[in-house]
Amino acid sequence: MTRFFRIPKPALIALLAATMLATSALAGWWAWHRELADIAHASADRLHLRASAVRRLIDRFTVLPDVLALDPELREALRGPLSPSTVAALNEKLAQANGVVHSSTLTLLDRDGRAIAANNWDTPGSNVGLDYRFRPYFHNAMRDGRATFYALGVSTRVPGYFIARAVDDDAGRHLGVVVLKITLDEVREDWALSDDTVALADEHGVVFLANRDGWLYRTLRPLAPQEMTAIDATRQYGGHTLMPVERRVLGTLSDGALRAIVDAPPVSHEVLWRTMSLARQGWTLHLLADARPAWEAGRNAALIVLAGWLPLILFGLFIQQRIGLARLRQRSREELERMVAHHAAALRTAQDSVVAAAHEASQGGHSNLDHLPQGVSVIDGELRLVAWNSRYREIFGFPDELLKVGQPIEALFRFNARRGLLGPGDVEEAIQRRLDYLRAGSPHMYERERPDGTILEIRGNPLPGGGFVTSYADITAYKAAARELRTLASTLEQRVDERTRDLHEAKAEAERASRSKTRFVAAAVHDLLQPLNAARMFIGALADGALAPAERQLVEQIRSALDTQDDMLASLLDVSRLEGGAVEARFSAVLLGPMLAELGRQFAVLGKARGLDVRQVETTVVVRSDPLLLRRVLQNFLSNAVHYTPRGRVLIGVRRQHGQARVEVWDTGIGIPETKTRAIFDEFLRLDNGVDRERRGAGLGLSIVDRIARLLGAPVTVRSWPGRGSVFSITLPLALEGIGHSGSADYGVDDSPFRGKRVLLIDGDAAARRVTSALLSSWGCDVVTVGSAEAALRHAETDEAPAILLQEDPLDGASGDELRAALIARWGRSPPTVLLSVAPSAAAIEHARGLGLRYLIKPLAPARLRAVMSRLLMTSD
Repeated sequence: MTRFFRIPKPALIALLAATMLATSALAGWWAWHRELADIAHASADRLHLRASAVRRLIDRFTVLPDVLALDPELREALRGPLSPSTVAALNEKLAQANGVVHSSTLTLLDRDGRAIAANNWDTPGSNVGLDYRFRPYFHNAMRDGRATFYALGVSTRVPGYFIARAVDDDAGRHLGVVVLKITLDEVREDWALSDDTVALADEHGVVFLANRDGWLYRTLRPLAPQEMTAIDATRQYGGHTLMPVERRVLGTLSDGALRAIVDAPPVSHEVLWRTMSLARQGWTLHLLADARPAWEAGRNAALIVLAGWLPLILFGLFIQQRIGLARLRQRSREELERMVAHHAAALRTAQDSVVAAAHEASQGGHSNLDHLPQGVSVIDGELRLVAWNSRYREIFGFPDELLKVGQPIEALFRFNARRGLLGPGDVEEAIQRRLDYLRAGSPHMYERERPDGTILEIRGNPLPGGGFVTSYADITAYKAAARELRTLASTLEQRVDERTRDLHEAKAEAERASRSKTRFVAAAVHDLLQPLNAARMFIGALADGALAPAERQLVEQIRSALDTQDDMLASLLDVSRLEGGAVEARFSAVLLGPMLAELGRQFAVLGKARGLDVRQVETTVVVRSDPLLLRRVLQNFLSNAVHYTPRGRVLIGVRRQHGQARVEVWDTGIGIPETKTRAIFDEFLRLDNGVDRERRGAGLGLSIVDRIARLLGAPVTVRSWPGRGSVFSITLPLALEGIGHSGSADYGVDDSPFRGKRVLLIDGDAAARRVTSALLSSWGCDVVTVGSAEAALRHAETDEAPAILLQEDPLDGASGDELRAALIARWGRSPPTVLLSVAPSAAAIEHARGLGLRYLIKPLAPARLRAVMSRLLMTSD
C-alpha cells in the first residue's frame, strides 16, 4: 500500500511564511530596481537640461569682450596718458555697453593690471583704480589673448564669472585687458525650483554655485596643499573655509550614476549622483536626485504583495475547514452505520437462534430457550402456549400458575391488559388485533415503550408445520445510544453552521482587505499623477520658449515619456478598480457599425502616420454589451495591432456565428509565438520585438482586456502566425431589444460614450472655444459654450447640470472656485469637472488635487481629453 509523505504543520506554516516573505521581497526589489532606473533616466535628462542652460547663459556674453577689444577708442586710451575727459568717456562707453547686455561689471585694465575704467565708476564698489594683477584671468589673457575665471569680486564681494579678452595694437602686442563679469543668479534661481540638489564645481572640485546654501564653498574631494595655496593667492573665494562634502558610495548603476549616502545639509539620505563635465570652462555639473521614492516604491510593492496573500491564506483556511468538517461528518456517518449494521447483524443472528430454538421447543425440547438473551414464547396452531423461557417470565412478571403448556395465549394477553401493558384504547380491540396477527402467521416487528420506560422490540415469525414464535428484546440501551448519536449529529451540524458563519466572516474580511488594497492602489496612483502633471506643466512652459531644434526634440521626448508614465499609472488604476469590483457592466443594445466606423477613423490617422492601411468592414449587427467597456477592449486590440505591425494593414470587422457576433481585429504584423498566446494576457508582460520602442507601456493593456471580458461574460481569443500576423477577437451575444422598425439600433445611447451627453465649456479664449466645441461635437456631445463667468451663471439659471463641466481656471484673471460654488448652488449638484489652463502653478495643481479635480494643459490633446472624459463618465454614474 502506497504511503504519501505528509508535511508537518509547523513546517508547512514556515514554508508558507518563507514563500510570502520571498515573493514580497522579490516584488519589492523589482519595484525598487525599476523605480531607481526611472529616477536615473529622468535625472540624466534633467542634468543635460541644466548643463545646456549654463552654457547658453555664458554664450550670451562671450561676444561683447571680443567686440570691445577691437574698439579703437579703448586701444588709443591704453597707448598713451589718460586725461580726465578720456577716462570719463571710457567709463560712459563701458556703462552703455553694459546696459545692452546687463552684465555685472565691465572693466578695462592696463598692461599692469590696474583698472583704468569701469561701468561702475560712480558706485561705492567701483573697480576703477584697483590692482587685478593677482587674478589669473589677467595673466592668462595677457599671455594667451583670452581667459576665464570664477571668483568673488574684490570690491563688491559678489561672486561671478570673469571673461577676459586682451586689447592688441596694430602689431599684435597686448596693451591691456577688457574684463566682463557676469553673475549666475539666473541659473541659481532656476535651480531653486528643483527638488534635486544641483551644484557647479571648479577644476579643484570646489562648489561655487548650488541651489542649497549648505553646499556653497564645499569641496567634493580633498584638496592638495598647492591647490589651497593657489586658491588663497588669487582670493578666489574670499577666505571662505572650504569644508569637504561627506559621502559614502553604495554602488554604480549601468549608466554611470552613483548610489551614495550624502551628509551635507539639507541632504542626509540616499541619492543618485550624476556628473557632467563642462570642458570649455573646466567645471563639473553635479545633480543629486532623491532615491527615496525607489525605496518607497519597493516598500509599497512588498506591502501590496503581502496584502494579496491575505485573501489566498483566508481562502486556504476556508478550504481546510471545509475539508476537516467533511471528514468529521464522514467519520460520524461511518461510525453510526457500523453500529447500526452490527446491531442489525446481531438481531438477525439472535432471531435465527430464536426461531431454531423455538422449533426445537415445539418438538418437545425446552433447554435451548433458557440460553437465549431475549424473552421467547412459542404457541401452536391453536394459539396455545407450548414453550417459553425464564427471560419471558421476567420481562412480563407472569405468575407460575399462568404459564403452563396448553394455556391459550389470549389468557396471557388479558393478564397484561389488566396491568395496562397493552397501551391505551379499547382492551378487547387490542387483544383481537394481536390474535389476528398470530392467526395470519405473518412475520412482524414493532417497538413498544412500557410505562416504566423500558423499550421492547417485539418480533414474530411463523414456525414450520404451524405455530408462532415471538421474541421480546430489551433495546432500551440501544435507543439511548441512538439518541446520543442524534444529539452528537445535531451538535456537529451546529458546529458546521458556526464554522460556516466564521468562514463567511473571514471571506468578507478578505473582500474588505481586497477593497482596501484597491483603495490604496488608487490613492497611490492619484498621488503619483500629481508630480507628473507638475512635470508636464514645466515641460509645457519650457516648450513655449525659444529652443534649438535639438532641445525641442529633447523636450518632446520628455513629454512623450511623461505621457507614457501617465498612461501606465492610469492602466494600473484600471486594473485595481476591475479587481476590486468598482466597475460594473451596464448592458444595453449596441449597434456595432457606428462604433467600428468611429474607431476606424481614429486609428486610420495613426496608421497613416506609420504607413499602415487601417480599415473597418461595415456591419449592421446589434449585440448586447456595455458600450464603454466594449469600446475599451476594441481600442486596445487596434492599438496593439498598429503597435506591432511594421507594414501592411489592419482590419476590424464582425462575423455572425451560432447566434453570436465575433468582433475581430486582423493585422499583418510580427505575430506572436504559440507559447505566448496565453501569457500575453498576464500583467506586466510585453513582447520584446515590438516596432514602436519610443513609448512602451507597462504591459497592462491585455490584462485589462482579460478582466473586462470576464466582467462582460464575453470570451476573448487570439490566433497568430509568427511573421504573418495575428487576429484578436471578442465574442458577444446578439441583441434584439433596442431595434426600431427600420432595423437600426439607437447608436446615440448604446455606442458612443459621449453621444447625447451635455458638456458645458467655459473658456475665455474664443478660438479655443471654437476648436474644442468642434472636437466635442464630432464625438456626439451636446456642447454649450460660454466665454465668461456671468454667461455661465445665466446659463445655469435656465438649464440643468451638464454631464461634464470643462472650465478654464483662472477665468478672466480670477480663480474659478467661486464660480464653481455658484454653479453648484444653482444646479443642486456637482457635475464631473475638468480644469483647463495654459500653465497652472504648482499651488493651483495642489489645490485642485485637494478638491478631487485635475488640470488639462492647453492646447488640449484630443486623446488625453477623451480618456479623461471617458473615465469621468464611468465613475460618476
